[in-house]
Amino acid sequence: MSLFEEKNDVVNLINETAPREQVIVAGWVRTKRVAKSFSFIELNDGSCLANIQIIVDEETAGTEILNEIQTGAAIHVIGDLVKSLGKGQMWEIQASKLYLLGRCEDSYPLQKKRHSDEFLREIAHLRPRTNKYSAIARIRSRLSFAIHTFFHEEGFHLINTPIITGSDCEGAGEMFQVTTLDPKKNDDDYSSDFFGKKAHLTVSGQLALETYCMALNKVYTFGPTFRSENSNTARHMAEFWMVEPEMAFASIFDDMNVAEKFVKSVISTIKTQSAADLNLFVQHVDRGLLERLDNIIDSDFIRITYTEAIEILTESNQEFAFKPAWGKDLQSEHERYLTESHFKKPVFVYDWPIDIKAFYMRRNDDGRTVAAMDLLVPGIGELVGGSAREERLDVLLASMTDKGFSEEDYWWYLDTRKNGSVPHAGFGLGFERLIMLVTGVSNIRDVIPFPRTPKNLEF
Repeated sequence: MSLFEEKNDVVNLINETAPREQVIVAGWVRTKRVAKSFSFIELNDGSCLANIQIIVDEETAGTEILNEIQTGAAIHVIGDLVKSLGKGQMWEIQASKLYLLGRCEDSYPLQKKRHSDEFLREIAHLRPRTNKYSAIARIRSRLSFAIHTFFHEEGFHLINTPIITGSDCEGAGEMFQVTTLDPKKNDDDYSSDFFGKKAHLTVSGQLALETYCMALNKVYTFGPTFRSENSNTARHMAEFWMVEPEMAFASIFDDMNVAEKFVKSVISTIKTQSAADLNLFVQHVDRGLLERLDNIIDSDFIRITYTEAIEILTESNQEFAFKPAWGKDLQSEHERYLTESHFKKPVFVYDWPIDIKAFYMRRNDDGRTVAAMDLLVPGIGELVGGSAREERLDVLLASMTDKGFSEEDYWWYLDTRKNGSVPHAGFGLGFERLIMLVTGVSNIRDVIPFPRTPKNLEF
């Protein structure tokens, strides 16, 4: 059979003709080096960071096919697995048969050199072929599985909350509208629209999740969320993934305990299961990565109130660009000081001012704070945000009125406070922020396969 038969026929031929003492591998060529009558091919199939070297002589493959094989090409190899005499590798394959499955053009952009992250974002459909981005993809996959494993073992039930919603959970108004109406018509009448009312992409699954929390006790959702914030920073995207657990019969302190256990668990898992991939980031991105991750795993997280945090910041004698003051949100520089200079470990800040937090957060007896918490970690800042939810109908109604929310729009949410309401709490964790933490990657656009940002909707 010709070496250039249809791919399915080639695969069938390989399976039929490969002797048991030989191995079969398939993958993409990272590099090819020619030495006299032999060629050395570095092959990678995406399963791990390491390549395997293929040694091919001209008599086995033929000059024609070897000339066709370039960086980026897909090949199938049958050969003997032997101990390697080269440095940095235990094994290599001496090819007895070689099949070219997919040629690669001369203009293939991923050559044997370091490419900038900015350049690779322009070819996001090819960047997983690089060491860095294949490692990020594998870590992202393993982290996802670790998240589901943690909540399963802790007795949580997975709930798929809606992506299209008529409710604004956070009240910021930065939501993408979903409509079938003619965009050329400025008509506020949505009766003829698909849903018969104004609809948006969700910014959070929390409100819907709370209804299941009131029935199943411990639940979580893990899915995409969307925000139309016109922000071109290294920490913001229009589409990102959120992990959101919710627990009945729980307080803000239960919330912090579960969040701490969760963060430590998934980081420990990735350290164990992705050691080789993590080492790439230690070598080329962040030399202090493992030390910082160990600090998170081994530390008892600090718990301080927002008021205590402001006192620490104001008494620090630090020159902050934004002066800390009670009633204002913490800035990145404040978070860095608390986690990297003052405590040198993760910090929970809880009991925040009412005016800067969402309507659903439980009001404290002092009348000026809510039972909300943020988890701040060294190197990343805010990783988790959560709260006890307001379970008291009268207080929730007052909070909605104060913040301008319509009772009519949230009738179903309010109904849960009339029928068996209980204290409950939950939090949200940005999945991409977590990946940034465990890899040391500083730009959120590089830890998601296809970033969605203002003026960018490629791929």
